[in-house]
Amino acid sequence: MKKLLLSTAFVLIATTAFAQTKSYDWKVLRVVDGDTLEIDVASMRLPPELGLKVRVLGVDTPEKGGRAKCPSEAALAVKATEHTKKLVETAKANNTTITFSKVKWDKFGGRINADVMVGDVNLAKSLIAAGLAREYYGEEKKSWCE
Repeated sequence: MKKLLLSTAFVLIATTAFAQTKSYDWKVLRVVDGDTLEIDVASMRLPPELGLKVRVLGVDTPEKGGRAKCPSEAALAVKATEHTKKLVETAKANNTTITFSKVKWDKFGGRINADVMVGDVNLAKSLIAAGLAREYYGEEKKSWCE
């Protein structure tokens, strides 16, 4: 059933043909990890059970929990997640807009990649500046455990 919903969502969103210059002010439901946000799909007229996720374009943050390859990666992932949560929560508290641009489907088709601006703060640049992310554009990922 979820595959059918995802397929339907993909067709609906793909037919809207996201433009590279268009931006969207989607409501963030939760921070999944340092570089992934879950957005509210109700405004997109999609089934709410989809739980559509947006991955921050141009960065890679450490994996958390069981996906971490070592304790130091897991610890850094917690910090990256908290960094992103703090920015998002502050934006919500101050009624600051969270804007998504350069929107496109990721290579697997199950989530969206986008530049994310939290007010005037570029989330990717903020994570990199804090030492919680690396630039990433689809190449082989480097280990966080070295």
